[in-house]
Amino acid sequence: MPGYLSAEDLAPAVDELELCFPSADGFHSGSDPRRDRFVSDEFDGIDTFPFASLQLSLLAVHPKILDLAASLLGEDQRLYSAEAWAKYTGATEYDQWLHRDYLIHTMLVPSDATAFRQLELFVYLVDVPDDLGPPHLVSTRHTADLPVLPNWYPRSDVEATGDRFVASTGRPDLYEAEVSAAGPAGTVVAFTPDTVHRGTALTRPGGARYSMHLSYRTAVAEWAQRKGWPDRSHDAAWYRFVDEATPRQLAVLGFPPPGHPFWTPATLSAVALRYPGLDLGPWREPLEPHR
Repeated sequence: MPGYLSAEDLAPAVDELELCFPSADGFHSGSDPRRDRFVSDEFDGIDTFPFASLQLSLLAVHPKILDLAASLLGEDQRLYSAEAWAKYTGATEYDQWLHRDYLIHTMLVPSDATAFRQLELFVYLVDVPDDLGPPHLVSTRHTADLPVLPNWYPRSDVEATGDRFVASTGRPDLYEAEVSAAGPAGTVVAFTPDTVHRGTALTRPGGARYSMHLSYRTAVAEWAQRKGWPDRSHDAAWYRFVDEATPRQLAVLGFPPPGHPFWTPATLSAVALRYPGLDLGPWREPLEPHR
């Protein structure tokens, strides 16, 4: 969905990107002391929610993102992973084999049932043309008959290693069928954990790419997890986020919505102590006697 988020939607987060990542110039000139973090592995450029940038954290649950997830999953949804990702030309090898993500998105296998759907979103914070490593995806028209294993498909034959998750026979036909997801800033690419896709190399001299990878699921699909938010809920960034988030934004992280049985005078009083900057009015209102 090219330009699904507007420049105005992105601006607060983009203005704070350097709280998380070097600029293109800072990385390539070596002037940013954080540079060495990004040069060993393609995944070294990932930060996980909540981010040092409050605005980036809020963008992960932007109303337009929640509306999109609701249209595909239903209203009762959960954000089960949120990552911000910086990539720099020449930093490391970003070109991947075609694969599916389900092995790290569910302890089971993907389901076709509407009630158990999962959704992955790539959100471009900057323009991502073909020379800045857009993901490539393969339509399910070409992959519907693939078994769950193997999961990684090289372009050409590779020596058999005994790893049952990697195909030793090349699948050039899948690479011929892949489609680039290049697009302008604000583009959102929606797919599922059983979509065959891959990351591609950055080739623009001095280039940098900034994006988010968001994962949503239906609330009942408890086997679909990547991060446990309570593990992050004593970070300073978490408290900043909670103070600014709406009840709807907090609900997709598992925060009980107003009217939930969790909320009693005792729990409200205790939560007010933990989160003194959170306006608990929406949660108190259902407990107040009608006048």
